[in-house]
Amino acid sequence: MPGHTENAITIAAPLDLVWEMTNDLENWPQLFSEYASVEILSREGNSTTFRLTMHPDDNGKVWSWVSERTADREALSVRARRVETGPFEHMDIHWTYAPNKTGTTMHWTQDFAMKPQAPVDDQGMTDHINRNSRIQLELIRDKIEQRARELRGAVPAN
Repeated sequence: MPGHTENAITIAAPLDLVWEMTNDLENWPQLFSEYASVEILSREGNSTTFRLTMHPDDNGKVWSWVSERTADREALSVRARRVETGPFEHMDIHWTYAPNKTGTTMHWTQDFAMKPQAPVDDQGMTDHINRNSRIQLELIRDKIEQRARELRGAVPAN
């Protein structure tokens, strides 16, 4: 049975800042703890094709893949998919953003299926993504909230 995860977090920061920081792909290695590098391969309109490379895992293996991501600022939505699927049959990710009374809620939905020869099955990957998404979302929240505090404290030049 294919995997499906949904994870969300509320960030005490304005929508524009959350959108800007989470869609600045070149800065993802500073935003996410798991990514060592991002290489932009192409841009066309609101779509970007890029290579993500992770830090080595506990066994020293470095995972890398190519994804395509299309941002729709008006709809407050981003859709991404792996082009180089690696151990996945497919991996589709949908990010949504919603302003609220305390800031912005960011929601991630991931739909995927693992290849039969993958080192983990669909349930194992679902569990891993749910654990890791919570960690990454909290890191992202903390970094964006810190940036929001810095911006609020900035004094305009005269």
